[in-house]
Amino acid sequence: MRALGHTIEVIGPDRFRTLPLPTYPDIRVCLFPTRRLSRLIEAFGPDALHIATEGPLGQAARAWALKRGCAFTTAFHTRFPEYVEARFGVPPAWMYGWMRRFHSSGQGTMVATVSLREELESRGFKRIRPWSRGVDLSQFRVELRDEPEPELDDLPRPLFIYVGRVAVEKNIRAFLDLDLPGSKAVVGGGPQLAELQRLYPMVRFTGARHGEALARAYAHGDVFVFPSLTDTFGLVILEALACGTPVAAYPVTGPKDVLANPIGHVGAVDQDLRTACLAALGADRAAARSHAERFSWRACAETFLSHLVPLGGH
Repeated sequence: MRALGHTIEVIGPDRFRTLPLPTYPDIRVCLFPTRRLSRLIEAFGPDALHIATEGPLGQAARAWALKRGCAFTTAFHTRFPEYVEARFGVPPAWMYGWMRRFHSSGQGTMVATVSLREELESRGFKRIRPWSRGVDLSQFRVELRDEPEPELDDLPRPLFIYVGRVAVEKNIRAFLDLDLPGSKAVVGGGPQLAELQRLYPMVRFTGARHGEALARAYAHGDVFVFPSLTDTFGLVILEALACGTPVAAYPVTGPKDVLANPIGHVGAVDQDLRTACLAALGADRAAARSHAERFSWRACAETFLSHLVPLGGH
């Protein structure tokens, strides 16, 4: 967006006092952000306001806008109702009612996929705007497969790899329990890491990675396995494809949207995840990269900009 000539200010939890999120200490939530947030917004003087999440900071931004009669947009990134159900047993319908009220006070809610839009509309959400994701095609690239990868190169092939948060809502055990040839690896950190390391000693766990080391892990996989049933998009799918690694997943929101209408064989979705994994082995790595190139960061930014609304109007 800056390259397109816009001035951007991102106000995140790093500017506030925070506490670790219960059951997920890697994520920190703001403590009493209202007064400081108001000062930061007013000092910047934006032409448009976008609220990225429904957490304490997002709630404070929404309250600021409503109090002043300002227009704003929101985004639906995460299935918090399903995550809360997985951890605490709270019925998703309760949380969806609260989230519907949160988003309905804005002038538009951006969602990443067609299937998510249809689902949210069935739950009573209004003014939904399509906004697909983008991937850094310069960081995630096919050539990294030719570079040494000490933590993964010694594993028997084919290598089935998961990359992402290691948490219960990601359904990683569905992947780790599969009877597959070759080897399995998990790249990432999170609250379930120690438990899975103990339960699956034959799986290679690398811990969290960033930058080129992360991209290199994707590139060295023969199949990227995405077992989640609750993600709204799955940006990791794009990152894997950009590295030429085909994807295996369930036919749910996110994978079935991202992998739709490819030119060539880029992966497989199936209710039987093992079937999808084996089918993805025959995919074309060049086609996977070409498919990812449809999701450039520039296209993502231009769509986002088209949905913003002036602060003082609709």
